[in-house]
Amino acid sequence: MRLHHVQVSMPHGEEARARLFYGGALGMTEVEKPASLAGRGGCWFRSFEGVSVVAEIHVGVEAGFSAAQKAHPGLIVASTAELEDLAAKIQAAGFALSWAERHTFEGYERFHCRDPFNNRVEVLSPVTQ
Repeated sequence: MRLHHVQVSMPHGEEARARLFYGGALGMTEVEKPASLAGRGGCWFRSFEGVSVVAEIHVGVEAGFSAAQKAHPGLIVASTAELEDLAAKIQAAGFALSWAERHTFEGYERFHCRDPFNNRVEVLSPVTQ
């Protein structure tokens, strides 16, 4: 079994803000939703290694939206340098980011950030010895 995608929620009509974070700050690629689902709103993003999809996040419209405070996607990058570069890009785009738990997960270093809807997103990299 493999994971196909993770869905996070957003309020109706906020796709442009989702694109700024997931596409712009995180650097994921927006992909077209299937025609059968496009009418629901929201947008989908993928990360690739070559032609392989390695991460997929669906940002879906939820009536009565309330941001998840603990539930979150965890994305992994290859190195500390890539982790720090991505953090700088996210902060430069104006999104909240914290290194408070950087060294609290054995074998990894990480940061947490918030998308425009206040959903939590974790980004990790393996610690190399």
